[in-house]
Amino acid sequence: MPDPIPFRRPDPATQPPYDAPEYGSTHKRHPKQKLVVVPHTLTETSGPRFDPAFYPPQVDMSQVGGRAAMGERIIVAGRVTDEDGRPLRGAMVEVWQANSSGRYHHPRDQHDAPLDPNFEGRARLFTDAEGHYSFTSIKPGAYPWRNHANAWRPIHIHFGLHGAGFAQRMITQMYFPGDPLLPLDPVFNCTADEAARNRLVSSFDLDITQPEWALGYRFDIVLRGPAATPFENTP
Repeated sequence: MPDPIPFRRPDPATQPPYDAPEYGSTHKRHPKQKLVVVPHTLTETSGPRFDPAFYPPQVDMSQVGGRAAMGERIIVAGRVTDEDGRPLRGAMVEVWQANSSGRYHHPRDQHDAPLDPNFEGRARLFTDAEGHYSFTSIKPGAYPWRNHANAWRPIHIHFGLHGAGFAQRMITQMYFPGDPLLPLDPVFNCTADEAARNRLVSSFDLDITQPEWALGYRFDIVLRGPAATPFENTP
């Protein structure tokens, strides 16, 4: 049996802190005391079983009941790997986002922007044997978020990746290239390392683009190690 691969802890600057000075809501919700290590039981490490048979994939957010949503249709694709480039096979990936006007399909979102009856803003998909994933959506809009008097979130898509149990969930955000709001956004900029921040920005990909139908963006995700994608719930 080969020797186990040692865990390689990432540089702290490559992951966002619990309390970010410019990100106002973190001041009240971050831990104030030293974290308590709670040993995982079999329940947290081995269940539930995330399987397409029990969690049917939903890979097209660009329509509801065959009726197209408003906005620019896009395709997002990428690959999920560990720090050594090995694929994460069969991982459940949840995706959620605002519509093209910058409003979420959720009762708590009271932003003065129109809802789209043909856009629910959520998807569920599974990586294949090589760690690849793909889904179709509508390019989201920016929206105000009251971090200060004139704060706007850049356009983004939320990702939640599930492993083999409840304790194995990682959350991140994907941004779009060239967005003028990125230099102003405290959520994006709370990751100190510039190279790590830029791993959150997708890239336009002509190979993913489908002629006369949708532009394509690539967003690869690395789960841990020095080149890991920044995640919201990493200490």
